[in-house]
Amino acid sequence: MQGLAGQKSVAFKDLCMFPDVYLPPGFKTPKFERYDGYGDPIAHLKRYFNQLRGAGRNEELLIDYFGESLTGMASEWFMDQDTSRWYIWDDMARAFVKQFQYNIEISPDRNSLSNLKKKPTKSFREYTIKWREKATRVKPPMDDHKLITIFLQAQELDYFQNMMSAVGKYFLEAIKMGERVENGLKTSKIISQVVLKAATQAVRVESDKFSDMNEKDEEIMMTSGSRRGPRRMSQRYGQPRLFSDNSLEHYYPPQNPQYSVAPPQYVSQPPNHPRRQA
Repeated sequence: MQGLAGQKSVAFKDLCMFPDVYLPPGFKTPKFERYDGYGDPIAHLKRYFNQLRGAGRNEELLIDYFGESLTGMASEWFMDQDTSRWYIWDDMARAFVKQFQYNIEISPDRNSLSNLKKKPTKSFREYTIKWREKATRVKPPMDDHKLITIFLQAQELDYFQNMMSAVGKYFLEAIKMGERVENGLKTSKIISQVVLKAATQAVRVESDKFSDMNEKDEEIMMTSGSRRGPRRMSQRYGQPRLFSDNSLEHYYPPQNPQYSVAPPQYVSQPPNHPRRQA
């Protein structure tokens, strides 16, 4: 039966990738460790062979059950393949490795591990588990001393300063120590250097802005003052006026002074002498 609207066929001959493969008597399907398209594809092939070692060299059976060991985008890739081109196991294995070879090429190294930082939304334990999983893919493998050293390099300032004593210890001790630091930051028992640095920077920025505003105000005042010119001093409050000897000032009283009270009038009278009797 052909699918509609350009969909793929759902006929038996098209759905069953290996219709001529038969299981040997007493064969039990193992529980496969599934590959999702991430990680080393060659490592997955080795695990798959170990899980199907009871199949011997039955390549048709190995090809048939390989899809059961895949999930996610790896399983989608397998289902889209034209199996008629796979005559032997090596054909399928080469196609599989070629498809997911990029995982080997971009596998984490020591430099990428030191740049793998903790996200604010993740707990320290969740971050550590993810970091440790990636560290297992680094080639060549690292011993505990080198592992702790690179792990500390990946930490933020608050964790780095409080976890230096983890050097030389087991990785599990570093996890416990990091969780104590995380709890101390949450309860404010440990002062966050990151927050303190950010607050100091904010105060410095505001101080610089205030200084710039004052300098601009001073420039405006100086500019406006130079446009008006120098101020003239009031003659009333100025210094006393000096005169040379050749230009003396004289006081001239008014010709018709006005008085607020009229002066008294004096009338001359003849002297009053006693008369003589005849």
